[in-house]
Amino acid sequence: MNAAPLSSPRLQRVLAVLKDGQEHTTRAIVRKARVMAVNACVAELRAHGAEIECSPRIVKGQRRFYYRMKKGPKG
Repeated sequence: MNAAPLSSPRLQRVLAVLKDGQEHTTRAIVRKARVMAVNACVAELRAHGAEIECSPRIVKGQRRFYYRMKKGPKG
């Protein structure tokens, strides 16, 4: 994978949302960070050393993904 540099504004916006260590749904991250490919951003952050959990759940009959950053990226 060719991850964007950690200084990328897109990755910085996602980091700003996840840095509180709380769970955030894909939709919440899309809205707060103004990104569309949340899973790709998370993969790029992981490539930079971040530890981010992804937990799928069924809520009101629909599958939702919850992301939580356990450890920030290196750098």
